[in-house]
Amino acid sequence: MASSTLRGVRVYRDGAFGDPEDVTIDGSTIGTDASGALDVESGGFLIPGLIDCHVHIVDAGTLGTFADYGVTTVLDMGNPMALLAPLRGQPGVADLRAAGVVSTSPESAHAKRMHDEPSVLVRSPTEADAWVAARVEEGADYIKVVIDLPGFDQETVNALVEAAHARGRKVVAHASRFDAVAMAQAAGVDILTHAPLDRPIDAAQAEALVAAGAIIVPTLAMMEGLVEGLKRAGIPGPAYEPARMSVANARSAGLPILAGTDANVAPFAPSTPPFGDSLHHELELLVEAGLSTAEALDDATSLPADHFDLADRGRIRPGLRADLVLLEDNPLVDISATRRIRGVWVAGQRV
Repeated sequence: MASSTLRGVRVYRDGAFGDPEDVTIDGSTIGTDASGALDVESGGFLIPGLIDCHVHIVDAGTLGTFADYGVTTVLDMGNPMALLAPLRGQPGVADLRAAGVVSTSPESAHAKRMHDEPSVLVRSPTEADAWVAARVEEGADYIKVVIDLPGFDQETVNALVEAAHARGRKVVAHASRFDAVAMAQAAGVDILTHAPLDRPIDAAQAEALVAAGAIIVPTLAMMEGLVEGLKRAGIPGPAYEPARMSVANARSAGLPILAGTDANVAPFAPSTPPFGDSLHHELELLVEAGLSTAEALDDATSLPADHFDLADRGRIRPGLRADLVLLEDNPLVDISATRRIRGVWVAGQRV
C-alpha cells in the first residue's frame, strides 16, 4: 500500500486540536516520513477512528456501514461466533471484537423476549465455568452477562465473573435496572452496559463503582429509543431522565464513560438504533447529559482503546493503526460536527 499524506490538518490530541500539521499514512499505520507520499487531502480536523462499544452486527455490509460513518472499530455484544469469526480482519470496513453469545438465565425477560437458544442459558453457578470456557474456546474477546431481574441470582453472576477473570477475560454486564447494577458491582463486573431507567445511579453508587475499577457504557441512544418507542405505542413505561442522570452522576464521580449505542436490527429488540449514525447521536446525548465535547470524543476513541485493551488505536501518533476520520468542522465547538465527514481510513485504507 503506497504511503499518503494529509497536509495541514489539525490533529486531535489530549483534548484539543493543534496547529496545522502533516500526517502520513504508511501502509496500515501512521508514519513519520512524508517523502514520496501522495497528497490525498488538505485542511480539516483529524480525529481517531470512532469506536462503538456496543453493537449487534448482521453481516459484512454492516461493518461497511459503520466505516462510512467514521466508526472504524465495533464491539459486538451478542452474536454467535459462527457469524462473527469470518468477518474479522476484513479490509476497508470496521474492525470487529466480540463477546460471542451472551449468558442469561432461563427465567429472564431477555431470554423470553429474544427467544434465546439453549447455548446462552446458564441455570446455576455450577454451569458457569464450562459456559465461560466454551466462549473462550470459540474466540470471545470478553464475556457478556445479562443480569436484569428476574434472572440470575448473585451466586451465578459471581461464578460467571470468576470464571471469566480466571481466563483473562473482562466481563460486560447488561444492567438496565438499579438492582442489576448493584448485583454487577457486588460480583466485580468490569464494564456495565446500559444506564438504568428505573432509578439513576446515585453519587454513592457511582463512587463505589469507581473504587471497584468499573466503567460504564450507558447506550443513551438505546435508552432514549426504548422510552420513545413505548410512548408511541401508548404503553406506560420508564422515563429517559434516570439514564441521563446516571451519566451526569458517573461523570461527577469520575466513573469512566464509553460511547456505545446497542445498534441492531433484531426484530424483538426494544429499540433499533441505526448502524453508524447512532454513534454520532450518542455523542450528542452524552454532551446533553453534561459531558464536554472533548470528553465525548475521548469516550469514543482513546478510552475504549484503553479499557478494551486495544493498544494499537484510539489516538493519532506514529506506529498506531491509521484509523482516521477527517472532519470539515471542529467538533469541540459543536459535537454534531462529527457527522460532517470528508474522509475515513481504516488501517490505512480509505473507505
